Amino acid sequence: MTLYFLLKYLHLIGASVLLGTGAGIAFFMLRAHLTGEPAVIAAVARIVVLADALFTATAVVLQPLTGIALASQAGYSLTDGWIVLSVALYLFTGVFWLPVVWIQIQMRNLAAASASEGKPLPVRYYILFRIWFAFGFPAFGAVMIIFWLMISRPSIG
Repeated sequence: MTLYFLLKYLHLIGASVLLGTGAGIAFFMLRAHLTGEPAVIAAVARIVVLADALFTATAVVLQPLTGIALASQAGYSLTDGWIVLSVALYLFTGVFWLPVVWIQIQMRNLAAASASEGKPLPVRYYILFRIWFAFGFPAFGAVMIIFWLMISRPSIG
């Protein structure tokens, strides 16, 4: 296996991890939320926070590294329009993902406290959930566009 194909493989795996964990985390958090059960939400949120730390954060760090190395090996300039737009969308996604990590931790803590006290979820949990839910759409959309850019490599500007 050549270095180029190894880098391409690692970059594609990282992109798949970002898309897959993002979609999976969103699905499981939504399903837990819909139960309205603080204990269920707390348990799922514990797993979601762990998954974000283990998988998403690792891929977030490795993607730029493999991307830069892959572009170099393939002979692309980092100033090519599709690469610049991909990087901009990657940063845009990060602007939404970083607060979501904090929100998930807060939701987990609120749900755990409600479960241990036998109380319903507080209003703050629902406010955080709405923000968490809303932040998913632009981030997921940006990742989908990045996938398209990586596949099609259109001539931009």
